Amino acid sequence: MPPFSCRGSRPPNFASDGGPVVKATPAKKSVIAEAQQIRCAVEMIELGARLQLLQEETSLSRERLLKLFKEVTGKSPSKGMLPYSTDWFMTWQPNIHSSLFLGIYQFLEKNAPLPRLERLIKSYRLYLEQIAVSGEEAVLSITRAWFLIRFLDAGMLQFKPCTACGGHFVIHAQDLYDEFVCGICRPPSRAGKTRKTSLAQASLEI
Repeated sequence: MPPFSCRGSRPPNFASDGGPVVKATPAKKSVIAEAQQIRCAVEMIELGARLQLLQEETSLSRERLLKLFKEVTGKSPSKGMLPYSTDWFMTWQPNIHSSLFLGIYQFLEKNAPLPRLERLIKSYRLYLEQIAVSGEEAVLSITRAWFLIRFLDAGMLQFKPCTACGGHFVIHAQDLYDEFVCGICRPPSRAGKTRKTSLAQASLEI
């Protein structure tokens, strides 16, 4: 029987330097964290969020999000570009709705320790509740609400108090105002004769 030779061979489970082979274990995904992301994704789909928004805010795969979208809505997500524009928020009625939402969002940001995505969902639900109480139709979608927060964080928009009523409203960051007056106190001529609705009053109180 030939003698045992170590040349060109090594005992199993040992590296070339004689040390033990350490096998890398794959990182374990947190089941709880994944469940929370799925819950948030479902809530946002129910609120009308676009697929691109879900891809930005969760780590779920596109394939999984598509399945969730079809399961929740019964149809495929809409295609097309996202509404990436700050000008929309400056028009009269969208500005009032956006300012109401942002007031709610910033109140929760200061007073409720919520993760950013959950704060967005909660703020938007409160906005919809206020709209329903006021008898108005929702103008601000959750996708535009999400962009509003991003524009504000990027310094493209800001929240400025009206010198007439004291309420805070969304304005362009680059606009220079010595005495800013909001669209409720000074509505544009195309708005016609309007009264201060409960929605407008709510935006002043936030």
